[in-house]
Order: sequence, then C-alpha cells, then structure tokens
Amino acid sequence: MAKVSFNNSKAVFFADLKQSVDQYFAQASIRKTGNFRLYLKTIVLIPSALLIYILLLTVSMPAWLSIALCALLGVVFASIGFNVMHDANHGSYSSRKWVNNVLGYTINALGGNAFIWKFKHNIIHHTYTNVDGVDDDIARSPLMRQCQTQLWKPAHKYQHIYVIFLYAISSLAWAAYLDFDKYFKKKVNNTPMQKMSVTDHIVFWVSKLLYAFFYIALPIWVLGFTPWLIGYLVMEIVLGFVLAIVFQLAHVVEETAFEYAGPNEPLLIENEWAVHQIKTTSNFAPRNKIISWFAGGLNYQVEHHLFPRISHIHYPAISKIVKAKCAEHNLPYHSIETMHAAIASHFRMMKAMGRPPQMA
Repeated sequence: MAKVSFNNSKAVFFADLKQSVDQYFAQASIRKTGNFRLYLKTIVLIPSALLIYILLLTVSMPAWLSIALCALLGVVFASIGFNVMHDANHGSYSSRKWVNNVLGYTINALGGNAFIWKFKHNIIHHTYTNVDGVDDDIARSPLMRQCQTQLWKPAHKYQHIYVIFLYAISSLAWAAYLDFDKYFKKKVNNTPMQKMSVTDHIVFWVSKLLYAFFYIALPIWVLGFTPWLIGYLVMEIVLGFVLAIVFQLAHVVEETAFEYAGPNEPLLIENEWAVHQIKTTSNFAPRNKIISWFAGGLNYQVEHHLFPRISHIHYPAISKIVKAKCAEHNLPYHSIETMHAAIASHFRMMKAMGRPPQMA
C-alpha cells in the first residue's frame, strides 16, 4: 500500500477533545461501552430475525405476505449489523472481550466475516478514511467514481442512476464474492491483510458453509427453488441497499473531503488524524430518534470516527462536546439535518463525479 502519514506537529485538537469526553464519562460515572438500551435492542432484533426466519420456513401464507416478511427480514438484519455487530466488532458493545467476540460473529451470520471486516473497517477505513488508493470503502472503480482523483469512464455519466442497482446487490456480492476475493488475495484493496490464525480460517469456512445451508439449501428443500429464489433476492436487495446507503451518507456527500495516495509516492496528510476524520466524515439526521435507533448511531459518524471504541448509545450526548470543540479549534462539523437531505447530497455528489473531469 501507499505510505500514508499524518502531520502531528500541531496535534492539539484530539488531546483537548478526548480530555473533555473522558471528563464527561467520569462525571456521569458511566462506562463507555453499551448499556441496557443497547442490550434491549439486541433482545428485540435477534429474536425478531429468528422468528421471521422460522415463520417463513414453517407457516403457509400468501405470497405477498412471504415477500413482505423477507423484506422485513432484510431490514432487521441491517439493524442487527448497525447496532449489534458494529459495536461488538469495535469492542464497544461490552467491557467483556468475549461478549464482543461472540456478538461480533453476527456478521458471519449475515454472510460476511468478522476477521476480514475488522481489518477492512476498523484498521483501514477508520485510519485512512476517504483516502483514494487505500480506503476500500471508496475502491469501487471502474463501476463507481466517488472522488475527483478516480479514473473517469463514460458510463459514470449515469452512475447516479445505476448505483441504486449496485447498492441493492452489494450484500449479495459481499457474501458470494468479495470476502472470498480478499481471503484468497490476502489483501484489502492494496493493503496486505494481517495473517489469519488456524481458528480464523476454520471460522471463515464453517460460517460460509452454514450460511449456504441456512440461507440456500434448507429453504430450497423446505419451500422449493422458485419461492426460495424470490424470497432470498428480496431479503438481500433490501439488506444490501439499506447497508450501502447508510454507510455512503457518512463519507460520500458534498460536504466531505478526500485525499489521494498514489502507489509509488508517500502521502503526508496535512492534519492530525482526528482533524482528517472531521473533514472526511458527516453526520445525518442527528435529531431523528427513529433513525438513530435503527441505524445504531451511525448517523453520528463524526463521533463514531473519533471514538470508535465508545458505544453508539453515547453519541448523542458527546456530540455536543465534539461540536463545541470543533468550533473552538475553527474546524468544520459536518452534519446534515435530515436523511432526505443527506441522500440528496449523496446523489448530487455521484452525479457530479459522473461528469467528465474537464466539465466537473
């Protein structure tokens, strides 16, 4: 991978911010990890997913109701990913490591892999956010052009339309191809992965086989091929689109910045790491309690990128501290008031990136 470093010669922002956030938790006498509000989400979401799955396999019902339940299952799976899996794999769900490890495997139940996701997301994405050439989350060229430094193709003129299809199949592509591609190449984008242990290899293959059994083989055996195919595609399309759009709204909007790391030259980012996170990340719909509950606080992406090991349950409270400190240090604090406005910003961005560079 390209050598990327941060200019920490005047690294004062994060030290000041962290002191204030630590003081908040100390004065409130609360842990930075999850609390009953997070545990209640888990109690609601995981049994709900199991119940819907069992109903689909065991209860005879009209086709429209089965399709609706498959769509609902996709929504519930997405919320499990946002709330349970995400916190657990960041180590912020519980102060007990084994609890985080166990619940982190919910990503395997959704078709992914915890080991690969932690490396791709926790290490690469959270360190080199929006750095073209390193951050795998914006490495979708030539299908998508998400920033100015990426190569333009004529098809990109229509990407603001066809990305809807790409988002819809993203979960399916993740389960069927992307994990295997990273596993066999042993790298994420241009970055070599950490070495997997024997246990990691076993978990990878066993969970992939279990996914194939519970999501493909068993439903086909019970329901037949055509009902399974329709239901499976509905579930995956809903899951993929919801996951993709929520993560896109955090970084690929008009307000956020990008950097470029060429393959043969080092990149020195002009700011300290925390300032880079501030400039490349945006919140959306922060006052919408329904979205905050469903999206696991991922609408508070600024706070999450600055404090990934703090549970999302605490983001609304510490967002006030972060916003105030940004103002003190003359830094931007990107926050789009509604989800509708954030989605509009994202698609305007994709349309702008679809124009030929000389016209952009």
